[in-house]
Amino acid sequence: MAIRRNLAPTLKELARSYPVVTVTGPRQSGKTTLARMSFRHHAYVSLEPLDTRSYAREDPRGFLAEYKSGAVIDEVQNAPEILSYLQQVVDEDPTPGRWILTGSQHFGLLQSVTQSLAGRTGVLHLLPLSFDEVRRFDDPPTDLLTTLWIGGYPRIHDQRLNAARWLTDYVTTYVQRDVRQILNVGDLEAFTTFVRLSAGRTATELNLSALGSDAGVSHNTARAWLSALEASFIFFRVPPWRRSHRKQLIKAPKIHFFDSGLVCSLLGITQPEQLRHHPLRGQVFESWVASEVHKHRTHRGYPPALSHYRDSKGLEVDLVLEGAQGLSAIEAKSGSTLATDATTPLQRFASAASDPITGFVVHGGEERRRIHGVDALPWSQIQRQDWR
Repeated sequence: MAIRRNLAPTLKELARSYPVVTVTGPRQSGKTTLARMSFRHHAYVSLEPLDTRSYAREDPRGFLAEYKSGAVIDEVQNAPEILSYLQQVVDEDPTPGRWILTGSQHFGLLQSVTQSLAGRTGVLHLLPLSFDEVRRFDDPPTDLLTTLWIGGYPRIHDQRLNAARWLTDYVTTYVQRDVRQILNVGDLEAFTTFVRLSAGRTATELNLSALGSDAGVSHNTARAWLSALEASFIFFRVPPWRRSHRKQLIKAPKIHFFDSGLVCSLLGITQPEQLRHHPLRGQVFESWVASEVHKHRTHRGYPPALSHYRDSKGLEVDLVLEGAQGLSAIEAKSGSTLATDATTPLQRFASAASDPITGFVVHGGEERRRIHGVDALPWSQIQRQDWR
């Protein structure tokens, strides 16, 4: 069952302006399905098969000549050689929307694209499903714990697969393969340990030295491995909010995994109910909230524009979102019952910031209400809010 993706209108709009549109993102996020559904009349070719890949590499002019009207070219990072030849083809015929490129390796693909197709391509990122997209499938999860545990990779929902098994295979087959292509990882067991330890630090401030020490690798190795995970769209960094004039702000970024199901798998959580009393439930939920806001913006063609706030006096705000109308400050609370002091950090932050503040507490309950000028937003309504 192919569902409508939120990125589709943005993709089609960009294709009306650029001769090439590049869609990148993590493996199994649905890039191929999106491209083929959005451009049904385009020819389609994948560079995953070795024979097709070799042909594109060895005779790029001949390969491109077979698609005079353009095409959807899938897994283009497997033959980056064609991009410089595509530049010439595009310059000869700059008709918008002729070429749709997809690829999984963020760093390798975008490096080649920016070198060869600068000014000729629009670039979009397709991330795993947002919650409103998950709900477009038949029989979607209806409770918070199951939603967090399953995550948002489309194949799980489309084929109703066992999430725990599929995500375990995903780590082995995709994460490790992609990272080994980006980096020369000699000790795969140490790297797997590093990934699991990183998952345990989702929604926390990044301390590379401590992470490397716990994983038994050097600071430089930890930095390189973390960059590879970021390049593979496994997690993203949220920098500290820097617009305050206070000097006592904490300057470390936070890390958030894009997919809560992947975090649960890496933490060894094999059933949704285990999350109920798990010590990291709050962190998993906070990263889910951060990822949902990130997806809402990214799938509509906006930059994430997310940051977090913490000062030396202990005031913390999980997410700060900068927009044209001022700042949105967001706290994530996984409990279904809101404590009386849940809005206090947002009220204190409002007095520390010079911009107008709109405060939200995204919580694990079902009731939406106003508390001290702050909007208490149920988790199930997170994508109904316009985070642009």
